Amino acid sequence: MVPALIAATKAGEAILEVYHGEIDVSYKEDDSPLTLADKRAHSAIADHLSSDSTRSIPILSEEGKHTPYEERQGWEYYWLVDPLDGTKEFVKRSDEFTVNIALIKKNRPVLGVVFLPAIGSLYFAAEGLGSYKLEDVGAIGQLVAGAGEFFEEERPLKQLIEAAIRLPVQQSFNKSTDQLNLVGSRSHGTEALSEFVEKVKQQYRKVDFVPAGSALKLCLVAEGSADIYPRFGPTMEWDTAAGHCVVEQSGGKVVDMKKKAPLDYNKKDLHNPYFVCIAKHFREASLPL
Repeated sequence: MVPALIAATKAGEAILEVYHGEIDVSYKEDDSPLTLADKRAHSAIADHLSSDSTRSIPILSEEGKHTPYEERQGWEYYWLVDPLDGTKEFVKRSDEFTVNIALIKKNRPVLGVVFLPAIGSLYFAAEGLGSYKLEDVGAIGQLVAGAGEFFEEERPLKQLIEAAIRLPVQQSFNKSTDQLNLVGSRSHGTEALSEFVEKVKQQYRKVDFVPAGSALKLCLVAEGSADIYPRFGPTMEWDTAAGHCVVEQSGGKVVDMKKKAPLDYNKKDLHNPYFVCIAKHFREASLPL
């Protein structure tokens, strides 16, 4: 866990160096934006996760070389990384961009780190550990440094957990008012999403739509600030894996809308199907899926 946390915060530091200056944007073949920050964040993560303790675990990153399925289908463990999720939010300077790092075991995310460097929030989760949110500036700063008193002790993860808040921290849904909070994409709204929202409004007295960017949407559900996050638009596995782990370890779920089962990872096609993310307190709710 600690190597992934340090890698995420070092990537965040590299991103902010670009964020606070002039942002030059180029475009990939699919017309998605690419900045120097994406590249620097990828390098920071790859350098740290290639250190002695994690060198044997392969890395699949949005900005790195994509390993052919014929090779990666045999991976039991691998890192799944989006160095800068929400590049559109980054370019617009909305602060709602994230660094996403997940450890995948047998096609499931078993560890996840989502860092919002401009906001200063760090979400992390792992099987057997639970899900947490850290906003302790001092602890995050020492993670970035990767040294100092914080890491001279033998129990850095325990200290991080003590400084963090366990998720979920609240329950968004208000039974007395029948009010539901639905979080959705700030930059990728679709007609299908609008139709879903209208169907939900027929079931609940009041539905508040909360726009947000990047993997932050998954984290808002994990912490209980939002009840559901439906996604009717294109996403890749590296967009969701880290946040998926944060949601699951908080007691929520991320469900493939067709299969009615958790999202799969390390597929031949790395695109995700449409999915819905549901908070712990809302798991048994009736939804128009």
